[in-house]
Amino acid sequence: MKALDELTFDNRFARLGDAFSTHVLPEPLDAPRLVVASEAAMALLDLDPAVAETPVFAELFGGNKLWAEAEPRAMVYSGHQFGGYTPQLGDGRGLLLGEVYNEAGEHWDLHLKGAGMTPYSRMGDGRAVLRSSIREFLASEALHALGIPSSRALCVIGSDTPVWREKQERGAMVLRMAHSHIRFGHFEYFYYTKKPEQQAQLAEHVLNLHYPECREQPEPYLAMFREIVERNAELIAKWQAYGFCHGVMNTDNMSILGITFDFGPFAFLDDFDAHFICNHSDHEGRYSFSNQVPIGQWNLSALAQALTPFISVDALKEALGLYLPLYQANYLDLMRRRLGLTTAEDDDQQLVERLLKLMQNSGVDYTLFFRRLGDESAALAVARLRDDFVDLAGFDAWAEQYKARVERDGEFSEEQRRARMHAVNPLYILRNYLAQNAIVAAESGDYSEVRRLHAVLSKPFEEQAGMEQYAQRPPDWGKHLEISCSS
Repeated sequence: MKALDELTFDNRFARLGDAFSTHVLPEPLDAPRLVVASEAAMALLDLDPAVAETPVFAELFGGNKLWAEAEPRAMVYSGHQFGGYTPQLGDGRGLLLGEVYNEAGEHWDLHLKGAGMTPYSRMGDGRAVLRSSIREFLASEALHALGIPSSRALCVIGSDTPVWREKQERGAMVLRMAHSHIRFGHFEYFYYTKKPEQQAQLAEHVLNLHYPECREQPEPYLAMFREIVERNAELIAKWQAYGFCHGVMNTDNMSILGITFDFGPFAFLDDFDAHFICNHSDHEGRYSFSNQVPIGQWNLSALAQALTPFISVDALKEALGLYLPLYQANYLDLMRRRLGLTTAEDDDQQLVERLLKLMQNSGVDYTLFFRRLGDESAALAVARLRDDFVDLAGFDAWAEQYKARVERDGEFSEEQRRARMHAVNPLYILRNYLAQNAIVAAESGDYSEVRRLHAVLSKPFEEQAGMEQYAQRPPDWGKHLEISCSS
């Protein structure tokens, strides 16, 4: 394991030059202190977990110190925000400190969010507050534990620095990690500003570093775009299957790697609601839960437009046509597994849709239903879950269809069924009220709840002794928390 001063930097994005980013030093936090750290994320850098408790750790990730090899850069990009194009965005409160490679040869961006003003801050102060930093940290690591591709979070550093939002809060920084922080909006920026040389340079950078296998194909750029389409179809299928709402699916928040990226007003479904809007600022419901699938396709179309200098329009359209079939196949496969099914039948889509409609009309807890469905045999499980539904006749009809489907699926013992279903149906998810409880405690200086919640969410499929309170339905107040982009 390494100490902090033993990290090896190789700042490949910085070497692209000033057309792609601007050199900016982080603005230090006052009295930086560790709120929470992820040992799993630290392991990706071969870091000894013990270094998280040292003063230099908080100083480095609170902007007070910097490695000599780091080259902090604020990236420039643009993007479609709520459907409208914004010509220039960029890292308004974050800095790419540099790229570190580990002993396995993997490169990881170290991106410090809340690091102060940059040329792209517009009217903002470049700061992040403790609550938003905690939410991003918990979400990044929780999604990864669920098997959903995501950026990672190394730590949250708190401080005494005052920051004004709706009220005065304390500044914080979260260290985000990913193999790349390049977004759809990077390509849009160089396309719409008519800078073909830089756009070609960016395309080569992404192709060579992140999609090298596409070099072997007759049309490398087309192969890369197909791979991006496939990754996003799979990603959004996982969001939908596990009830995750991103909240701000602007093209500048879409990763070129097909990972969950830029957490703001996200939420996991409590009661199932296909029309759920998690972003208080999304007045039209553009990024509602059910709209995430078509918005994913819309965003890929925006990226396709920016790639027209490299790929023919017909080829781009053909690649885009893969998105919905791939999404549907991935989603149905996940939902079959969540229902405990190991084979495929033509009516499985209808089985899923009927269940979700019943859940919608009865306000059934999305996560706990699937977990309880795997606790015992299909017959006993549906009998116990029946009381959660208002339309008893409708549920009974579905339950008969489901039991018959399980019987056709094959002979499995109750123990086998439970193990298989519990391996894909989490007991613990990051509910908004759990995050809020941890934030309230942290804002008063008690970080134990953030750390405890992080530990529980790191093993979402395993029942953990003494942690029953994290597997309960939320109280009524917890279902109606208003989360905005500043959250």
